[in-house]
Amino acid sequence: MAVGKEIRGKIKSVENTKKITKAMEMVAASKMRKAQDRMRAARPYSDKIRNIAANLASANPEYTHPFLAEEASNAAKAVGFIVVTTDKGLCGGLNTNVLRMVTAKSREVEAAGSKVQAVAIGNKGLGFLNRVGVPVVAHVTQIGDTPHLEKLIGPVKVMLEKFQNGEIDAVYLCYTKFINTMKQEPMVEQLLPLPAAKKQADKGNHSWDYIYEPDAASVIDELLERYIEALVYQAVAENLASEQSARMVAMKAASDNAGSVIGELKLIYNKTRQAAITKELSEIVAGAAAV
Repeated sequence: MAVGKEIRGKIKSVENTKKITKAMEMVAASKMRKAQDRMRAARPYSDKIRNIAANLASANPEYTHPFLAEEASNAAKAVGFIVVTTDKGLCGGLNTNVLRMVTAKSREVEAAGSKVQAVAIGNKGLGFLNRVGVPVVAHVTQIGDTPHLEKLIGPVKVMLEKFQNGEIDAVYLCYTKFINTMKQEPMVEQLLPLPAAKKQADKGNHSWDYIYEPDAASVIDELLERYIEALVYQAVAENLASEQSARMVAMKAASDNAGSVIGELKLIYNKTRQAAITKELSEIVAGAAAV
């Protein structure tokens, strides 16, 4: 019964794996609710500040911030990517999908004769960017279950300073947007300068005009700083909610698959055992008949 012993060992191993995946599914389900609440709480603020920034870009203030400046040419000399991924794996194709979009966009940029630089938020994105040879100017990992803005904005400011200094001409924010528990959508959005489509979003047939107090420079500088912080924080919150949802679904699928494998192995074990018993009985009967 050496074969039967080997099958029993496989069954035990798969059962242990199933216990782990089931526990991870329950942990992800408990964390998912908090992550979704945090993400939904941040959405109204980020949406509102997007609209305000778009309206401000449509206005004609006496002061023009570098973040609102149009690209000098269609072919940028360098483009920056802020790539938001997870620190841990076992969350299905979540990271793969967004990194595939980043790769496609970076190839498109390089085909236009531009260079690519990146800021990595999350361990998986950092490892991927290092493997493919994209220069990583700053990174932050081990964000945890609760993102803190002061930890995120430091590396992002490195990219913003390069944009203000003219070293790069555009900045893209890459993350996974939470749609629902079963669906998460990878996104690559232009962060800086404000996209032309967004500038015309609410313009219609009227133009925006503002009265600034104390002065335009102070108000616009502060507003656009909040704009960047809100969008980066929202991207990380969306990504965390997507991570927990994807991990729960992936671990549930793994537990179900483990159950199927256990059922198949038990069937094989029973067939093998029955075959061994039948063989032994046949030998006994044959021996008795020979005597």
